[in-house]
Amino acid sequence: MNKEEQLIMGLRDLYNKIVFLNKFKMEEALKGYKPSEVHCIEYIGKNVEPNVTKLAEYFYMTRSAISKITKKLINKGVIESYQKPDNQKEIYFRLTEKGKEIYKIHEELHKGFHERDKVVFEEISEEQLDIMLNFVEKYNRHLDNKIKKQYKNISHKKSL
Repeated sequence: MNKEEQLIMGLRDLYNKIVFLNKFKMEEALKGYKPSEVHCIEYIGKNVEPNVTKLAEYFYMTRSAISKITKKLINKGVIESYQKPDNQKEIYFRLTEKGKEIYKIHEELHKGFHERDKVVFEEISEEQLDIMLNFVEKYNRHLDNKIKKQYKNISHKKSL
């Protein structure tokens, strides 16, 4: 296995361990909510004028899949939809008071996870962090370009 493969496998393994360690606390504290719903709540809580299109693009999901999630969240009373007076076409979402509570619980859990893992980051120099961040940014840009190209090709094939 070459170093690139080792890095990809290491990142995948790292991600899986983080998910595994966080899963039980998340499920316990956020009973009744699926991870996709919680992440949708988080996105709505952190972003200005979130709508189905923005959510779908962010999560790399179809607008139909996001519509299903947002309908469930509306039915659970954690988000509500609204329209702007000057744009009756577009539908946006915001958190309800109940949604803000879920958002806060989720944020507190992440603070706890950060505290748990802080010891690792304390051992890493600024220079090392900068190198890793630079790599992640480059890799993300590369994958973004591949996604755009693939999406463009899919869209083009559908129109034929």
